[in-house]
Order: sequence, then C-alpha cells, then structure tokens
Amino acid sequence: MLVSDRPRPAPPDPPVLVRDPTVRITSIVLLLIAAAAWADVIRSSREGPDMMMTMFMPPTVADALVFVASWGVMMAAMMLPSALPMIRLYGATLRGDAATTPRALAIAAFTLVYLAVWTASGAPVYLAHTGLMALSPRAFAYGVATALLAAGVFQLSSLKRRCLRVCRSPLGFLLGHWRAGLRGSLALGGWHALYCLGCCWALMIVLVAAGAMGLAWVLLITAVVAAEKLLPAGEWTARVTGGAFLLLGTVVFLHPDLVTALRAGHLMSM
Repeated sequence: MLVSDRPRPAPPDPPVLVRDPTVRITSIVLLLIAAAAWADVIRSSREGPDMMMTMFMPPTVADALVFVASWGVMMAAMMLPSALPMIRLYGATLRGDAATTPRALAIAAFTLVYLAVWTASGAPVYLAHTGLMALSPRAFAYGVATALLAAGVFQLSSLKRRCLRVCRSPLGFLLGHWRAGLRGSLALGGWHALYCLGCCWALMIVLVAAGAMGLAWVLLITAVVAAEKLLPAGEWTARVTGGAFLLLGTVVFLHPDLVTALRAGHLMSM
C-alpha cells in the first residue's frame, strides 16, 4: 500500500466539486470521451460479425493488437462513467495543492493510466478467448458454463466485496493510497485501475465468453458495473448477479445447446 509523504487536505464537499471549473471541465471531457467510445462500439456492432468472436482463428500479433485496441475503446465506454466520481474527487483534492505538477496534467495522468491498465487487460482476454474458440463445440459449451460458474462464485466472494468497497469509496481510496506529484498521479491511477479490474474481471469474462461482446451484453454488463459502484445497494447487486451467473452456468452445463442462444445476441446486434 502506498503511503502519503505528507498530510493532504480533505476533499471538498460535493457543492464545491460542482463549482470547481477544473472538475467541471474534466467531467465534460470524460463524458465526451465515453460518448465517442460508445459511438464507436455501436458503429462496430453494426458492421457485421467479428470473425474472432464467432470462429477459431490462430492467434497472431496483428489480430491481438486489433482486439486489444477494440477492447480499450470498449472499456473506455463501459468504465469511464462509473470511474468519473473517483476522478472528479481526485481533481478536487488537488485544488490549492502547492505541488509543481499542473492539476490538469495530474488528472490526465491518473485517467490515462486507468484506461491503459484496462486496455492492457485485453491481451490475456484475447488469448483466453482464442483458446476457448479452439475447443470442440461441446467442450466450448462446457467452457462457457465453467466461466459463468466461476464468475458467479467470485461475485459472491469476500475478495469481490473488498475490491467493490474500494471502488465505492473514492475518499477512502485517496486517503489510503495518496502520493504527491506526477508519479503519485500515475501510481494512483494504476492502483485504482487494479482495484477496479479486481472488482469487475468476472463480469468481463462473462461478457466475452457468454456474450461474445455483443452490444446487448455490453449494455447489460455496463449497467451492472454502474449499479454495483454507484447505487446504494451495490453490494446486493453483485450478489444477485452472482446468483444469476450460477443459475445460468448450471443450466448451460446441463443443456450445452443453450450456448448458441446466449451468443446469438452477438449476431443479432450486428
């Protein structure tokens, strides 16, 4: 855990957040970035089925780069809105800071590292999905069922609750991990991304394995992420989602042919 080099001022109250021009501009810019990412996700979903998601293709560096780039855009669309409270509070906490790093640069560094970690997570996702697609149809169905069951177990686990509580408590995160300067911004962005990744990785596995990254599944998982992080009953949302994954995984395990219906949403959304 990173430790503060010196005492930091407490973040301002929410009304100050609203009046702070830098925080307000940051919010607008991030929402515009998320909107542009959503536009690209929707555009891509209408261009036709992604061959990598519907049939086995031997892994290549070129395909991996394309997948990771697309994954990064999709993560910007899905994760930036729910990360906005943390980023806004971080920007407000820097208000009046005597550090030499400009506040806009510190916020940008925090956000870029956050997005970079999520983008980099696309590399193991690509390899895992390529391996899954190489299985026989029946083994593939059991692989999807296993992914659903594993996601359900994780959603109900204490590790999920710990990571989710960090994501739901921006102030507690900043107090516990604060570092000053540009390096501190980079470290904070990385730590927040890792907690966020630890909280949401199972949802992303379901998105790829069961949903084939179809638009309907992207919208559903985005709604779940936002509900877990932003709504008062976020932890109960995680538990309910975990129970749903366990039930769905059991049904798919008993009836493997249902995998076609699950992943059909990918083709229907194109």
